Amino acid sequence: MSKSKAQFINPKDVGLPVVGGRGPIFDDEALARADQTMEAMSASFQQWIDADVIRLHEARLSAERAAWSDLALDQVLGVAHDIKGMGTSYGYPLATQIAASLCRLIETPAGKAAARGEPALILAHVDALRALVRGQIKTREHPVGSALLAALDGEVERLGVAPR
Repeated sequence: MSKSKAQFINPKDVGLPVVGGRGPIFDDEALARADQTMEAMSASFQQWIDADVIRLHEARLSAERAAWSDLALDQVLGVAHDIKGMGTSYGYPLATQIAASLCRLIETPAGKAAARGEPALILAHVDALRALVRGQIKTREHPVGSALLAALDGEVERLGVAPR
């Protein structure tokens, strides 16, 4: 067996050099400013995730009216992907995980076909996200959150169409 050519590089140790070789682009001061910016914006995080969940619900309703067409499911996927990407930053890591489960379900043609056959699974994901944001259930340490995530992930796995 040959040795792997992959090498782990810690970006904190290396960083990207600035033109002229003056050091990493993201020094400690830049990281501190980013942390301060995130802290200043954190008061708006609840409003932003609320708005994203409303957009997801509206996309779901549109998809239902469109008989779960690929185009409509792509709209649901787009909003779910936004929540997947921002949920943890908004303080809702569980929203990230449930949105990731929904993305895994409908991101492939096989997944879309399976979801059309069982649209209740799409509804369950969207309703779970609505419930956890409304109830401020943020992590899987919450028993309801843990149960929701396990049930949804289990159903997606059962269909066998979701990449890992």
